[in-house]
Amino acid sequence: MEVPHGKKVYFASDNHLGAPTTAESAGRERKFVTWLDQVKDDAAAIFLLGDLFDFWFEYKTVVPKGFTRTLGKLAEITDAGIPVYFFVGNHDLWMDGYFEEELNIPVYHEPQEFEFNGKKFFIGHGDGLGPGDKGYKRMKKVFTNPFSKWLFRWLHPDLGVRLAQYLSVKNKLISGDDDVHFLGEDNEWLVQYCKRKLEQEHRDYFVFGHRHLPMEIDLGSGSQYINLGDWIGYYTYGEFDGQQLELKKYTPEKEKEA
Repeated sequence: MEVPHGKKVYFASDNHLGAPTTAESAGRERKFVTWLDQVKDDAAAIFLLGDLFDFWFEYKTVVPKGFTRTLGKLAEITDAGIPVYFFVGNHDLWMDGYFEEELNIPVYHEPQEFEFNGKKFFIGHGDGLGPGDKGYKRMKKVFTNPFSKWLFRWLHPDLGVRLAQYLSVKNKLISGDDDVHFLGEDNEWLVQYCKRKLEQEHRDYFVFGHRHLPMEIDLGSGSQYINLGDWIGYYTYGEFDGQQLELKKYTPEKEKEA
């Protein structure tokens, strides 16, 4: 994709809408929708890197209640011809066609590579990558198993959604609620993952979410690792202007200027 002059590619991750309750996340949702409304004016594309919802499961004819403002704004953006790309996170693993059919948003379950203006991007949510975290990796295999999803689908939505929301908030293993302190380059598993990928092929940018911690780390040889932070405490996002990718913070001042 060529990013036209004056246009930008935006990246955001980890909103966890619905946590700890839908009512308590309503303010965060309005802030995020205001940001979407602002960036659509110069967006060449928007990437959402997972955990938009704290829980999401698609039954055959039912999706979780709520998030109307977010879904409506995304529909408005794609209807205007602005591409939006969605990468599932560990909280919204159970995407199964709704975004594609209703919002015209492609959904990715694995990291993908894109190229903008000659810059190579490696993009994903970030969960389950790199060394360690074996407990979560085993749990993810259970959650993504078709038989497990089939069993869960037999629960009535009123019971299944309520149970899953409770576990998502309360159970650290299921929620993947990482320690948001910087662990140092040698201990950041996504940094290690990126460095191993660079041994195979050069990428200019590795862009992930999941860690809930804004990070910009130089990997050497003109490559950079960006973690997008979250829309819970940081309200940070990535902005690529056709030449370089920067991590920025959405502030109330910007909201007032809109």
